[in-house]
Amino acid sequence: MEKDAQRVVNLLKKNKFKIAFAESCTGGLLSSLITSINGSSKVFSVGLVTYSNQAKSIILKVPKEIIKKYGAVSEQCCLSMVNNLSKISKSDICLSVTGIAGPTGGSKEKPIGLVYIGVKKDDKINVKRFLFKNKGRNYVRKATVKRSLKLILSLMK
Repeated sequence: MEKDAQRVVNLLKKNKFKIAFAESCTGGLLSSLITSINGSSKVFSVGLVTYSNQAKSIILKVPKEIIKKYGAVSEQCCLSMVNNLSKISKSDICLSVTGIAGPTGGSKEKPIGLVYIGVKKDDKINVKRFLFKNKGRNYVRKATVKRSLKLILSLMK
């Protein structure tokens, strides 16, 4: 994970890009990993941990109707999170994550390990759905961070 984080920071520097994150289920793990890299201050713009539905609504302006209709762990919520993060941060690359890390909180429709990752670069937005194995809370959080780094790297190739 650290190697990918280093590669992300290096590529961001090379391209003179700024990056921003809106994290929910990862609780700041992605921001922490990126900011642990020397030189990240040149590329890291903002990291928001919008863990509660209230934070998603107030800080990221996710419409309450989206959360009510689709839930906080949904493609629609993730899309709104990344779009509004882009407006707030004015960063070149924005990434949002929302999911269910467990060990509780899952359902048949939305099991533990369900995560949505949204990435925005320029006018391109991509929201992907992942179902990570339910191997514990930390596993889901780390798997989400790993996948997020891979998505960022794939954008900059």
